[in-house]
Amino acid sequence: MATEKTDTLKHFVKVKPDNQFKPSERWRITRNVLVIGTAFMVNFTAFMGATNLQSSINADDSLGTFTLASIYGSLIFSNIFLPTLVISWLGCKWTISLSILTYVPFMAAQFYPKFYTMIPAGLMVGIGAGPLWCAKCTYLTVAAEAYATLSDVAADVLVTRFFGLFFMFYQMAQVWGNLISSAVLSYGMDSVPVNTTLNSSIVMEVCGANFCGATSNTTDSPKLERPSEERIHLISGIYLCCMIVASLIVTFGVDSLSRYNKGRSGSATGLSGFKLLAVTLKLLKEKNQLLILPIIIFIGAEQAFLFADYNASFVSCAWGISNIGFVMICFGVTNAIAALGAGSIMKLTGRRPLMIFAFFLHVGILVFLLRWKPTPEHNYMFFLMSGLWGLCDAMWLVQVNALSGLLFPGKEEAAFSNFRLWESTGSVITYAYSPYLCTHTKLYCLMGILGLGMIGYGLIEWSGKASRVIPESKPDFELVANGEVNDTSKL
Repeated sequence: MATEKTDTLKHFVKVKPDNQFKPSERWRITRNVLVIGTAFMVNFTAFMGATNLQSSINADDSLGTFTLASIYGSLIFSNIFLPTLVISWLGCKWTISLSILTYVPFMAAQFYPKFYTMIPAGLMVGIGAGPLWCAKCTYLTVAAEAYATLSDVAADVLVTRFFGLFFMFYQMAQVWGNLISSAVLSYGMDSVPVNTTLNSSIVMEVCGANFCGATSNTTDSPKLERPSEERIHLISGIYLCCMIVASLIVTFGVDSLSRYNKGRSGSATGLSGFKLLAVTLKLLKEKNQLLILPIIIFIGAEQAFLFADYNASFVSCAWGISNIGFVMICFGVTNAIAALGAGSIMKLTGRRPLMIFAFFLHVGILVFLLRWKPTPEHNYMFFLMSGLWGLCDAMWLVQVNALSGLLFPGKEEAAFSNFRLWESTGSVITYAYSPYLCTHTKLYCLMGILGLGMIGYGLIEWSGKASRVIPESKPDFELVANGEVNDTSKL
């Protein structure tokens, strides 16, 4: 195990005192966070770009939507059984690197999109996503706590700041992925005759909150043609290369986490596989884990609604498939900026005002979408709604991720495994009912889940558990000298 291995290495490596690392080690920790963020940005440039198009380009028999449901369905299984096991075997670094490769079959399946190619590829993505996200969250949390031992900044602030920095990179993937798809799909469109004219009165009746997915009367719905196979194949080829590059970035650019976790009693340290699984499941018995579940489920549900229902019901239906990418770029930009600023704003205001602000803003968006009649003439509204949604999503992701790590000290792997488990549960339920319910019903469902989530979060704040401060004792982290440990096969 990692602890035993480090103890063995101490016989051969002279460990330097902490003060010798102060000038450079903080930059090294920051560099690792930046490299991980870059790798996720490159990988999810491909995945998000493809995901945003699924409900439109693979609309026949709802193939794209069911594929997304298969991803998050297998992610539920993955989050229950795999993260702590895989991390204990491979360590955080190699878990991230290898898990990224499980996204490759999904992109390859875009060249031949059938149920027997897309669904298995989607299942593979979900299997790899559980360990991937849990390893990332664990790495950032441990790195932030290590950084706190070398600075005067509180660990809980650093955890939020590191998550904010990461999600800035992560959400920038929306920008690049959608820029690629939009550029390819819209190139030369002005010179191509338009076969279908979208009548505004028809659009107002069948699109937006009135859109009813697979139950819609297709004779009244605007006819939006699937892009040519050549353009889809070009997009898929670019995305495929991005995923391979992302795995290589982690392999060659990230330090082993064993550099910082000496003496840490994490939930994936020194336990057998079944015990590690038991830790993850046992966490569900804790009161705070149950209280935080509704808001986690909402995060998964609101993301699934945006990527599938907003794109299909509003953007694609009322304005056209080729504009989905441009609208999602607006979401990505605002999401990235908000994620980056969340840590600094929290330092000034605390977590509660941010969560309350996100709640009221998101409720306002949902109410507006219920009443809005989208038309191509009011194209600026598509950008405004996606931008505000990105602002809310960033605050939910950063604050709830950080809160999950702070509520369960020493059990970060299990806590983040449960986060992804219930986030994916919210997503898979939303994707599963998406083809069968009208959009206005889905909006009411989101409101209900959000209300329950804020009640649970409020009870956590009221109990005082959310104000936990990482102990000031610093011997938990032992920094191993640069270049003196060559074996990074663990963590």
